[in-house]
Formats: sequence, C-alpha cells, structure tokens
Amino acid sequence: MQDINRLKLVLVEKKRTNKWLSEQLGINPSTVSKWCTNSSQPDLETLIKIASLLEVNVQDLLNTPKA
Repeated sequence: MQDINRLKLVLVEKKRTNKWLSEQLGINPSTVSKWCTNSSQPDLETLIKIASLLEVNVQDLLNTPKA
C-alpha cells in the first residue's frame, strides 16, 4: 500500500510535532499518529485546516501518483 499523505514529512520540515498538531486541531494525539503512519486519513476539511496551520498548500500534504 502506498502512503497517501506526507503529513509526517511536512511536520518534520516545519519542526512541528504530532502533539502540537493535535492540540491545534483539538483532537486526540493518537488520531494524528494514525495519519502520520497512513493507517488512516484526515477528511478534506481537516486536511485544509492542517495545511493552513503548517502554512503549506494542501497538495504539499499529499503524495501524487507517479506517472
């Protein structure tokens, strides 16, 4: 299975933690952890919030399929 999101990488690039993101979104840290390991995915609305918090484009949080 291919990783769908790049959240873990973007958090590292922005020097932010899962804990920080979960606090910003008001959600359980284990949920963010699941997103970072690609065992589950945030919904589109949440993805937009994450992009805003990390000051990136939504596309930067997604792995685009290789042609």
